[in-house]
Amino acid sequence: MPKKVYIETSIPSFYYEIRPEPVMVARREWTQVWWETQRSHYELVTGIPVLEELEQGNYPTKQLTLELLADLPVLPLEEAIDDIVKEYISRYIMPKHPLGDALHLALASYHRCQFLLTWNCTHLANANKFEHIRHVNHLLGLSVPIITTPVELLNNEEIVKDDER
Repeated sequence: MPKKVYIETSIPSFYYEIRPEPVMVARREWTQVWWETQRSHYELVTGIPVLEELEQGNYPTKQLTLELLADLPVLPLEEAIDDIVKEYISRYIMPKHPLGDALHLALASYHRCQFLLTWNCTHLANANKFEHIRHVNHLLGLSVPIITTPVELLNNEEIVKDDER
């Protein structure tokens, strides 16, 4: 059975990133490479908060970002997830905004995703937070997703093989 990957808001956002700064271009390219070459190896899922975040604002790639996720299953917001979010906030794992990072982590953890794919390296894909997340999830009886970026989840062997064809 393929491993389950929770697609967080920054992934479709960076897939269609238009800012010209080198770091933005690099993240866009890594996201596109991962999406095109690796996603078929996983069971991709997302959450209502991701769709709601992408719906906010008026930006030129809005429709494209939403279409990228159109075929993905949306994880249900079970009642227990609210309690998990409150625990994350009270234990200072995530910022207080309950519709943000704490909710993404709670969804991925509660639904036993093996990975949470994100470009949010401040609050989510942050090695300095991992042990704290692992400890709290253990106390709550939750699985601990590997919180990572697309570049860390690339299978470089397959990319090289594809490039050689």
